[in-house]
Amino acid sequence: MDVGYLLSAAAVRVTGTSFRNGIQVDYEPLIDALVQQAERLSELPVLRVHWYDSARDGVPDNQQQFIGELPNVKLRLGRFGVDGQQKGVDLRIGLDLVAHARNGAADVFILVSGDDDLTEAVEEAQVHGVQVILLAVPNADDKPHGISRHLIRAADGLKIIFPHTVDQTVTKVQVPPMTDATAQSMAVAAHGGRTRAKAPSRDLANDGGSGALRLPMLPSGGAIGSEPSSAPQYEDPAELAEQIDSVVDNVLLTFRRSATPDALAELTAGKPSIPRDVDKALLTDLSERRGGIELSEAVRHKLRARFWEKYDDA
Repeated sequence: MDVGYLLSAAAVRVTGTSFRNGIQVDYEPLIDALVQQAERLSELPVLRVHWYDSARDGVPDNQQQFIGELPNVKLRLGRFGVDGQQKGVDLRIGLDLVAHARNGAADVFILVSGDDDLTEAVEEAQVHGVQVILLAVPNADDKPHGISRHLIRAADGLKIIFPHTVDQTVTKVQVPPMTDATAQSMAVAAHGGRTRAKAPSRDLANDGGSGALRLPMLPSGGAIGSEPSSAPQYEDPAELAEQIDSVVDNVLLTFRRSATPDALAELTAGKPSIPRDVDKALLTDLSERRGGIELSEAVRHKLRARFWEKYDDA
């Protein structure tokens, strides 16, 4: 299980945006349901769940520690890079997939991921006589979300996680409304007062839009539901503006619903920097809206500027 894919795709189904902080997950029943579905697909008992996620400095947080202590669950952690992107997760999945196939540890592998980078590992595992079946997160229309076409062609089959599994274990975060005192402190921070929340750490938005973000669906592989494409030479201004507004509205709504008063104050105080997780959701969602293409520097700049315009208007 590629947890980055699992949770961001589940967030899209539940909230309309890949912003992971907008959902809360009941992990134990989710894992139990996925194990039961894997056993039905393979007609074999599941040997073990490998749970691939990222952690700061590779050290598990409390939630990851809990998951790693569940029966027959192996926690496999990558780390976060300086740009906030997970490092080492795809490599660990690929190496484990090939090693377990070579050692005959299992006959069927159920892969919960959509990453094009795993295509070669899937093909190498199959050389050793195993089956690899993709298990995708369903979108709002119960179709596979964010799966590379290259990966689909390499795998032995593609199924979706039962929609009721996601709907019963993943829900929107609901945070109590802020107090008048918190709202007043946010207003002070917004107007440059002395009372300011600590600004968020430097992130991709601080570079004026020049930082490169590796998006989950790359033009080279394309994603299911879209043909492989490259950045268009000419933009349709009206279409682009509509897509940007839709993405910003969804991310802002989800952020406001899920953010604590401290997080809201921190966002205001750190302007014009956009917190890393919010920025990633904006870029990922717009890329998906535009067919999985890589966003140009100009489009990233428009997206981030529009975020602050809509935030200030609200």
